[in-house]
Amino acid sequence: MSFKKVVVAGGGVLGSQIAFQAAYCGFDVTIWLRSQGSIGRTQPKLDNLKKTYEEAIESMAAGTGSWCAGIADSDAPLDKAACLARVQAAYEGLKLELDMAAAVADADLVIESMAEDPKAKVEFYQKMAPLLPTKTVIATNSSTLLPSQFAKYTGRPKKYLSLHFANSIWKNNTAEIMGQAQTDPAVFDQLVEFANQIRMIALPVRKEKNGYLLNSMLVPFLLSGLDLWASGVSDPKSIDIAWTHGTGAPKGPFQIIDTVGLATALNIVNQYQSVPGLLSPLLKKMMMPYNFKTISKLLQDMLDKGEKFYG
Repeated sequence: MSFKKVVVAGGGVLGSQIAFQAAYCGFDVTIWLRSQGSIGRTQPKLDNLKKTYEEAIESMAAGTGSWCAGIADSDAPLDKAACLARVQAAYEGLKLELDMAAAVADADLVIESMAEDPKAKVEFYQKMAPLLPTKTVIATNSSTLLPSQFAKYTGRPKKYLSLHFANSIWKNNTAEIMGQAQTDPAVFDQLVEFANQIRMIALPVRKEKNGYLLNSMLVPFLLSGLDLWASGVSDPKSIDIAWTHGTGAPKGPFQIIDTVGLATALNIVNQYQSVPGLLSPLLKKMMMPYNFKTISKLLQDMLDKGEKFYG
């Protein structure tokens, strides 16, 4: 079965992007939101996405910006008018809904894109489960929580798995698909197909892993850079130059942290910092080589002052 009607639960940064991208690719998309206040926060994100897509298309047509593979193929002439028409159709076709039953009434796919709060996710799944048609597949966009934690609460563990996106999906167009022990292989394949249909590069993750592929590599990289800084080994700019000039990469760890936000970096550090207390001193030394306490303090000080590493 091919998906047609897609519901995105949550209109945050990634939720709004997922919804807009799916609508841009011709899917019937509804964003379910908890409250009128959520609509007030989500609609400006959609307004900004419309503008961002339009500016990207204009830039691609003029040859003045990087190519956004989530918008069009680079191996064919860009049909600027058609792309702009799809942006307008996506913007006008997106629906915002507060009534959960109405939102999911005929859903083929529900993508849960809510805050990383396990209790809230459980409550959401339990409330939604009796409202869903038998056909509906549920995917979580969580990047830190495993789908096996929630499968039993969905009422359909065979049709439940993870679908994780990178930020700015119109240009960083990857989607990591990760099942759990009870996921039906046919459903896994369906989600891979859907990811390709919304112009993502589908990346199968065959075994449950916190962080999936991207964050499993990115987080240790960022922590290594932060530790060099917090331990007084060198300064952020020099550390970034060591990486960018030494490898040819476009950004170093501190440039990336400025992009994802210091608050996100601090949350990651604090998450890891809470683990060592449960471990023996030897295991702690083996698994936690970073100076989390100092890193956390330095990042918090910068946040309190409204500072960034650059600018």
